[in-house]
Amino acid sequence: MDKSWMHSDRRSKAYEFGVEAFLNFAVENLLTTTHIRCPCVKCVNLKVFGVGIIRDHVYFNGIDQSYKNWTFHGEPWEATTNASRNVEEDDGHSRYSFVSEEIDMDDNDFGDFGSDPYEFANVIGDGDQPVYPGCRKYTKLSALVKLYNLKAKHGMSDVCFTELLILQGDLLPEGNTIPTSMYEAKKTLCALGLSYEKMHACPNDCILYRKEYEDSTNCPTCGISKWKQGKDSILKEGVPAKVVWYFPPIPRFKRMFQSHKTAKSLTWHAARKSIDGQMSHPADSPSWKLLDDKWPEFGNEPRNLRLALSSDGFNPHSSLSS
Repeated sequence: MDKSWMHSDRRSKAYEFGVEAFLNFAVENLLTTTHIRCPCVKCVNLKVFGVGIIRDHVYFNGIDQSYKNWTFHGEPWEATTNASRNVEEDDGHSRYSFVSEEIDMDDNDFGDFGSDPYEFANVIGDGDQPVYPGCRKYTKLSALVKLYNLKAKHGMSDVCFTELLILQGDLLPEGNTIPTSMYEAKKTLCALGLSYEKMHACPNDCILYRKEYEDSTNCPTCGISKWKQGKDSILKEGVPAKVVWYFPPIPRFKRMFQSHKTAKSLTWHAARKSIDGQMSHPADSPSWKLLDDKWPEFGNEPRNLRLALSSDGFNPHSSLSS
């Protein structure tokens, strides 16, 4: 599909026809006219609107010209061959030995950037790439993280941050790798993150509204509504009073095995042997051995992980005297 109109004057017929073609493409692929991500410079695919509002945004704000692959609007991902997928270490081993199974991830507010296991290696490759030829102090990734920290610290808007990136790219020597838009920056940084789930919760921490309580609107324990109460004491239906962010551990465990060095450390306990008979590692403890004896199938697989809960300094009753 022709996308040259994205670089045309917004007052031109080419831009007008291009916008209509884009909207038709999105509606045909997404099968909706009311819940479409807006690709304008201000929203950068982070907000969802209807076709009419998106049309106005694209005309008034302009379309994000770095949004070359319309993945949020039904276009499939382009095949990428990144050299960082085959980064080699000095000892001849692959820097990242990926597990054979695909890592299942949930969509988040920024899209499914983290679902491809190779995306993480691409980001790590950015950590080795200088921000411009000859630079030794900053890499592409470290510079982007520094800039994004400034954005968060000083409350920059997305538009302001995009303009800052453009200015930064103009100030640096030619060949610099600074992204030119908020969309590109988020696409890089989101590959570092992992999935999470938002769960509605009782304001008094009685229950989570999931499983058998998913469709409930009042807590079965205390009877309080799960919706937020406004200043006028009227419930705002659809706005939860409390939200819990849950970070599933399984995708994070899989991420740990993506690194050759980390995977080797995680399975080191299976190859070691206690020489002096002293407990120098948790694998020497009675609890570890009890688990292996009780569940031999689990214990025979060295890649299985054992989790320990530490509560040092944690006071569950909020009492200073206990």
